[in-house]
Amino acid sequence: MTKRKKKGDPKDIIMNIFKKNNGKGVKYKSLKSLVTKRGFSKEEFRRAFYALEDSGMIFKDKNKYNTKSGKGIKSAEVVKLQRTFGFVRLDDSGQDIFIPGKKLLGAMPGDSVLVKLAKSSGESPEGEVLKIVKQNFSRFSGEIVYVDGELMVVPDSISQNPIRYTNPLNLDLNEGDKVLAVITKRGENHRDHRCEIQADFGSSEKAAVCALGVLEVNGLSPLFPNEVIYEAKLANDERSVTAELESRLDLRDKPIFTIDGADTKDIDDAVSVEKNDEGYLLGIHIADVSHYVKAKTELDNEAFKRGTSVYYANRVIPMLPKELSNGICSLNPQVDRLAFSCLCTLDKNANIRSYKFVKSVIRSRVKGVYSEINELLGGYTSKQNAEKYKEVISELPLMNELADKLAANKKKRNAPELETTESKLIISAEDKCVDVMPKARGESEELIENFMLVANECAARFAAENSLPFVYRIHEQPSAEKTEGFKELLTKLGIPFRFGEHITPADIAKLLDDTRGTELSPIINNAALRSMSKARYSSQPVGHFGLALEDYTHFTSPIRRYCDLAVHRIMSERLSGTSVSDCQTRFNKFVHAAADQASKTELTAIQVERDCEDCYKAEYMSAHIGEEFDGRISSVTRSGLFVSLDNTCEGLVRHTDMPDGDYELDYLISLKNLTTGQKWSVGDAVRVKVISTKVNAGNIDLTFV
Repeated sequence: MTKRKKKGDPKDIIMNIFKKNNGKGVKYKSLKSLVTKRGFSKEEFRRAFYALEDSGMIFKDKNKYNTKSGKGIKSAEVVKLQRTFGFVRLDDSGQDIFIPGKKLLGAMPGDSVLVKLAKSSGESPEGEVLKIVKQNFSRFSGEIVYVDGELMVVPDSISQNPIRYTNPLNLDLNEGDKVLAVITKRGENHRDHRCEIQADFGSSEKAAVCALGVLEVNGLSPLFPNEVIYEAKLANDERSVTAELESRLDLRDKPIFTIDGADTKDIDDAVSVEKNDEGYLLGIHIADVSHYVKAKTELDNEAFKRGTSVYYANRVIPMLPKELSNGICSLNPQVDRLAFSCLCTLDKNANIRSYKFVKSVIRSRVKGVYSEINELLGGYTSKQNAEKYKEVISELPLMNELADKLAANKKKRNAPELETTESKLIISAEDKCVDVMPKARGESEELIENFMLVANECAARFAAENSLPFVYRIHEQPSAEKTEGFKELLTKLGIPFRFGEHITPADIAKLLDDTRGTELSPIINNAALRSMSKARYSSQPVGHFGLALEDYTHFTSPIRRYCDLAVHRIMSERLSGTSVSDCQTRFNKFVHAAADQASKTELTAIQVERDCEDCYKAEYMSAHIGEEFDGRISSVTRSGLFVSLDNTCEGLVRHTDMPDGDYELDYLISLKNLTTGQKWSVGDAVRVKVISTKVNAGNIDLTFV
């Protein structure tokens, strides 16, 4: 008998079988029979079948197999877990899906899964996990707790799910310790997982200890490899500035200076402003980090891996070693420094007319401090500040004049003015959080922000005009799903709107302006923030929705962000005379990798900074249990009401701590007690009392007074 000749790839054949079956499941034996009849061996079939199953292309549904498209199955990532439920985020739409605990299959945060949508019984769409495609959760930080007389570990990212552990290092573990662990065995339920303890940080009631756990599990360290330190020390040589003097534009005679926080040691940017016949000549002078960090060096590899500096409490995990970040690259006062300058000519209305980028040498006159500059701009000049700023104080009125016009232009182009408040943590010498307050934001902070926007916009224009491969800072318009959700909320609130499927920055700006100062303002502000896409990095210039700009990148912080360093490297190559085609050959692949890595590391940094900050806030509030505070309701959830206190700490009033009665939840807006008639809405001013804190989890529990 003649053996049938093999044709094609067995994986394609398997997928075609499903396609021809019109969404109906196929048994394993039937698949094997159909494929082996094509001349493939059983081993070839098995390899192809398991490769498709491992990749999530096919999955088992009862006693048959099917494809995602065959059953309307979605790919998703597990983003949040509680003891009895979790949430996954769909890959295609970004929508969050509620999953009951018994239908999670033991999936962990970060896992890639296949989910099947089901009829919802609440506000969020529901579903079940059919398959864990890729396990992305292994190392985690957690707290040692007693459960039924046995010490177990509760992961920080899985609330109230204790896991049994082994202790191969024989660490002296005690209840309440913050530890680092790794999953050694997965079960189909979270209670069946097993782990081993790798490190013990100390008491989980100390925020600094909890922060160490957060950093460790995310692979962040203030320490650099020896070979990176070696290169940094070689680069930290003042003679490098002298060697460059003849080949650069010498701007050391200009009244250039920096404005930063009082404790800032890694100073990226300096500014200068002059008036000319057209209007203004704005100089934004950025540390020329790319001169010192060359491509494919150990320094560059490490900077790429880190992606960004991470700032929390009174500490920083830098992207570059201090020899560069605080040394030769930092634009410290009264020393010569190499810079990459954007010299921008603006008309009398502060519109950009022309610009040029040049390699320069500068000497910052003074290290300006935001609070001190704000005093000077406000008309208060102390004797101390008058002396400190004597070389640049006459420049401040002109700078403020230009900054005001730039801010007015931002409003004219309908960039939404969303309200957010940052926190300032006061850390004692004993490394404990002793106060929390809103971070002051005055005229000088806005001045610097507006000047940096100009440089970033010019850098993106430079890339477009030179057809360069580039790393852009993009902010896409809200997705159709989020826009629909926003429209539903507006309809529910009775707020008229005139935008369709695609919302514009002007639409959001108008809604914010129309409701500003009213009781609906907090609701619209929060809903607008939630409707926004996340800003990210990309090799494609799709514009920045939130800033209402077509051209935008990050150029101004190369000490702290790899994107900016990448942008400097590409622009420097073009300015040195390298042709556009050679730039494209050299950087086409690089920009994709740099954009992806910068986006990924930025998300990690944001989450780490937030988690650490929550721990410090909980530590501070633990000293105020039983005390009363004023605040406003910031959000309404299944768990209860979140209240943002005037000091920027946020706590939760749980449903179990509220008056008895039947409750009606108007999702994202209000909670009403149908028995008593009481109603709590987002934005309401409330008086609350602190009843408990959990430093390790960054939780603050409140009750209404």
